[in-house]
Amino acid sequence: MMRLFRIVVLATVLLFSAACAGKEAPVVFPAAPTPSLAPVPARGQVYRETGTAAWYGKEFHGKKTASNEVFDSEGISAAHRTLPLGVMVRVTNLENSKSIKVKINDRGPFIKSRILDLSYGAAQELGFAAHGITQVKIETLDEVRDPAPYTVQAAVYTEEENAKILKYRLSKRFELVFIVPLETNIARLYCVRVGSYASEERAGQIADKLKIEGLEPIVLRKD
Repeated sequence: MMRLFRIVVLATVLLFSAACAGKEAPVVFPAAPTPSLAPVPARGQVYRETGTAAWYGKEFHGKKTASNEVFDSEGISAAHRTLPLGVMVRVTNLENSKSIKVKINDRGPFIKSRILDLSYGAAQELGFAAHGITQVKIETLDEVRDPAPYTVQAAVYTEEENAKILKYRLSKRFELVFIVPLETNIARLYCVRVGSYASEERAGQIADKLKIEGLEPIVLRKD
């Protein structure tokens, strides 16, 4: 199971290239429960969400996170798509009731069926490192008061040329399309993102349009 999970984690970033023209073959993942929908509040509210969490590790160990902190796979940290960087959350493993406090310092997961990526160290504390995935509840320890723009990630590629092809294609329909490089210990990745939107709702509308293009987009907080 551990070996299979690490392969899935490594392949995660290739998921969104499945429907795009290019040299990269699509990656197929096992079905997972759909996470609860809980848009991040604009101000003054506690954020709660339940869904699937997994851990990520060696392929990003020693690399900078979205918050510019160096990722320590043995430490305690987490990645979330839309919560403000630096916010503290309580994560409860619903399968064994273990709970820890974790700081959000990175962006992800890049698979829609998951709501949270945890460091390997955090997964050990929560008792699911060997299994790889689990069901969790997350809750911010303080009210969320940090509004921010959002963007939509359309796809991720290992080859820059494929990212440029998609960027050219999407630029015909969307005003702002850009490529964000992402360094890992395995490969350099190229994330194709669309727009900068004042609300998560508006970004979600753009994501729906990208689905029509045959993509599997995700909404991200734009840091």
